[in-house]
Amino acid sequence: MCGIAGWADFERFPSREPQVLQDMTEAMACRGPDAHGCWFDEHVAFGHRRLSVIDPAGGGQPMTLEHLGRTVLAITYSGEVYNYRELRAELSALGHRFRTASDTEVVLHAYLQWGTAMARRLNGMFAFAIWDARSERLLLVRDRLGIKPLYYCPAGRGLLFGSEAKAILAHPDVAPVVDRDGLRELLAGVKTPEHAIFRGLRELRPGHLLVFDREGKRIQRYWALEAREHPDDLHTTVRTVRALLEDIVERQLVADVPLCTLLSGGLDSSVVTALAARSLAAQGAGPVRSFSVDFAGNERDFAASLVHESPDAPFAAEMARHVAAEHTNLVLGLGELAASSTRAVVPRAHDVPAALLGDAFASLYLLFRAVRERSTVALSGEAADELFGGYPWFHVPELRDADTFPWVAAGYDLLPALSGLLDPGLLADLDVEGYRAQRYAEALAEVPVLPGEDAAARRIREVGYLAVTRFVPMLLDRKDRMSMAVGLEVRVPFCDHRLVDYLFNVPWRMKFFDGKEKSLLRAAAGHLLPEPVANRKKSAYPITHDPGYDAALRAEFARLASSPGTPVHALIDGTATARLGSANGWPSRSGLEFMVQLDSWLADHDLAL
Repeated sequence: MCGIAGWADFERFPSREPQVLQDMTEAMACRGPDAHGCWFDEHVAFGHRRLSVIDPAGGGQPMTLEHLGRTVLAITYSGEVYNYRELRAELSALGHRFRTASDTEVVLHAYLQWGTAMARRLNGMFAFAIWDARSERLLLVRDRLGIKPLYYCPAGRGLLFGSEAKAILAHPDVAPVVDRDGLRELLAGVKTPEHAIFRGLRELRPGHLLVFDREGKRIQRYWALEAREHPDDLHTTVRTVRALLEDIVERQLVADVPLCTLLSGGLDSSVVTALAARSLAAQGAGPVRSFSVDFAGNERDFAASLVHESPDAPFAAEMARHVAAEHTNLVLGLGELAASSTRAVVPRAHDVPAALLGDAFASLYLLFRAVRERSTVALSGEAADELFGGYPWFHVPELRDADTFPWVAAGYDLLPALSGLLDPGLLADLDVEGYRAQRYAEALAEVPVLPGEDAAARRIREVGYLAVTRFVPMLLDRKDRMSMAVGLEVRVPFCDHRLVDYLFNVPWRMKFFDGKEKSLLRAAAGHLLPEPVANRKKSAYPITHDPGYDAALRAEFARLASSPGTPVHALIDGTATARLGSANGWPSRSGLEFMVQLDSWLADHDLAL
């Protein structure tokens, strides 16, 4: 998977400041525990931390391409290109010669052959930089869905970039400052494309590339969702989705290191696990290895809710038996989950506090840490709900048709949870509601239009577009940071752009043809699953229901509120401490979690607000 960092500057000479690049690269050491490397030219410097997945012996980076004894191209690359074998064969037929078996070298030669047009040929998750010495030009490219992160920051006449904000913040010319808009973005419950929390930093938008040379920077789009008529009937649509899923999972099983699946016992992860088990068996490489997470005492404490109707463990166990998986159920205890060391990992790895479901971040980190002891690559079921319509806000009219982001209407909103915890003057000054309304209007204006589409179909298209471009990125960020904190590569088959493109234009009547959530996915792959799993209702990523966890959070917040020396103290509502003893369910877990993480974040990053 890896971490990349770099610096291009036409006035300064990064090659004369090697320690700066070393610091930027080492800030992301966890992303690449297997190897590291740096490469310098007069006006550019590339750094790389490697997690070896494809061609461990030959795929070291940064990688260069020479002609007549001179370096003409260099690349620092993160991710996986799943069609690299086909591209390699095509390029070989065009006369290219390869010295490694890595996908990195294929990307380098693809640029040599097709220039920036090569981005449209890549199928995968990736973020990379190429320096073209022939034209003194830096190219940054990010995958279509934004599975792999890529930040950049103008610096004088130069440009800095990195897989994570912390790489850029390690540069001596960049101060960790969060301004009003950064705080608004943090609290709004939406991931606005291009926006980063830290002042001066930007994220390269998914499906875009950036060119930087002596004339400055230029950003180009190479992919976006488009509205088209859906020509297929239901039978053909089911068959097409099935064929796509089979091809996607088979491609994403390619690795030269141990691989597994993340199996919750829900429909999405079970489909991925079933397809992986079948493909591995056909290759004579089974059984599939799978992992799930549970919490000590969950059979006693579990309480059903709108997004957690049933506990995962029985369904995960049944699915594992069904495909004869080598299954591990990780049971997390309260002490491990509530430990201050665990809680501090989240804002440190994520570079920001978790705005919602902070314990889900922490438990995901602990799950990934356990998985990494036995596997280097894991396949996940993320994004299926957004593509196939699994969330309540696709089905409940008052949520679907609300004049805001539908997940906010459904309760994924941090603002109510912070009432009485965060200083009311600060909240009033930020006007997060106004900021969110502006971002919602901007997002709606982007949605592609299909002429003749009625209002109901148009709204479903809007909800689907918002989900893919504003909600999925938050989940992908969580997955990326928590997995890379332990050097684990997590792949997301449902984010294959071919599937996303196709499903965006499938009418709702097909996605919901039998009146059940995710009808189309069940029709395409339900035959691979045991009946209880195939018909299980949507259940979100699990959280602990142990009241001891909430008690530990309350105690930690009380400590922060009564300790003037803590970084977060000045931001706490002055009435909070007196109200903590109330028995009305206030404050909520998400509010407490955010405030505790906010303190760690402020301390770790030495932030100026």
